[in-house]
Amino acid sequence: MNNETWLSFDKAHVWHPYSSLVDPPPVYPVVSAEGVYLTLENGQKLIDGMSSWWCAIHGYNHPKLNQAIQDQLNKMAHIMFGGLTHRPAVDLAEMLVKITPEPLETVFFCDSGSVSVEVAIKMAIQYWYALGFPQKQRLLTIRSGYHGDTFGAMSVCDPVSGMHNMFSHVLPKHYFADAPKSRNDEEWDENDIRSFQTLIESHRQEIAAVILEPLLQGAGGMRIYCPEYLRRVKKLCEKHSVLLILDEIATGFGRTGTLFACEQAGVIPDVLCLGKALTGGYMSLAATMTTKQVSQAISSNSPGVFMHGPTFMGNPLACSVALASISLLLESPWQEKISRIEKQLNDSLSTCEKLPQVADVRVLGAVGVVELVESPNIPQIQKQFVEKGVWIRPFRNLVYIMPPYIIKTQELEQITNSIIEVISSL
Repeated sequence: MNNETWLSFDKAHVWHPYSSLVDPPPVYPVVSAEGVYLTLENGQKLIDGMSSWWCAIHGYNHPKLNQAIQDQLNKMAHIMFGGLTHRPAVDLAEMLVKITPEPLETVFFCDSGSVSVEVAIKMAIQYWYALGFPQKQRLLTIRSGYHGDTFGAMSVCDPVSGMHNMFSHVLPKHYFADAPKSRNDEEWDENDIRSFQTLIESHRQEIAAVILEPLLQGAGGMRIYCPEYLRRVKKLCEKHSVLLILDEIATGFGRTGTLFACEQAGVIPDVLCLGKALTGGYMSLAATMTTKQVSQAISSNSPGVFMHGPTFMGNPLACSVALASISLLLESPWQEKISRIEKQLNDSLSTCEKLPQVADVRVLGAVGVVELVESPNIPQIQKQFVEKGVWIRPFRNLVYIMPPYIIKTQELEQITNSIIEVISSL
């Protein structure tokens, strides 16, 4: 097929995420990617402000990550993980245990972030079942959250403003506390915890776990909340015998300024979900980590095994590139890079606060968010961004960026200038 033909086929037959086949939004054909640049079929280069949905933290076509894939490919691309094992999975598990907070000591490899949340929920329910508390099957979370697109994950996304409210009649029913409003410890408002406290005290006999995105809520609204809230949640979970699941799929591996966002609150979860940046954007891989307390309880009681087993669990190619990506991150001055990005985002995007179209501006680590008063015409402003040579994918009334950590000052400046210019023109 020539270029026109394959793009026409794409438009007619390929269903892109969150899109309509009746009135499909424009898609931009990428032929290659290098560093922070995406090269379109017409030769235009775009600076990627999204890290391909937050995962390509090292940019694209990195020689060390390429080499890790190639070296493993020459040995084996895939073997089943049931009854077999291999060195890349064990080495990656060892690395994850080393860099995550103690006592997270066991690793369950998954296919994607959504599946890691499914696994976490299943772990929590099976844990209490194993201990003789089968009634503990509900989850408690906060509004404005997003945890994935599969059914278990959808059930703990915001039931009203979330993307999945049309499925509410078939989803398991869980408990939703008001989302905290305080952004940092200096602003802490005691009222923030009251809704959560009331729910956990009233339903502790049936709640298996609390699930939260620590400090930064992602696709539910790109909201930032203060560490004190997380500390209060942890204390209440301990008091009422409820497990704490932290979803660090978006925040893990340095994005918020610490290796994991929970470190900023000094909180250690019972279950930790990881994904996205785990492989540096090379392959789909996620992990659900838990404590020996949880894993041994599940393993020592009926049915004696954890009831999950993905076909591509622990894929050798994915594990190899994940190990290379984490090593590359830890060997780099990533804290300095995140600090520089955060300062530049604060300095640049603060200009937007003066615009009447803007409701709020917020920054955390290598995350910059401009919340608009009204939702714009998304395809239209995305086209404007492309014309300015940057790739930004807004949603609802949010224009946000999560650039690769390797982005240079002038490249980030082009992105932030484009945001200011496009928003000013609305």
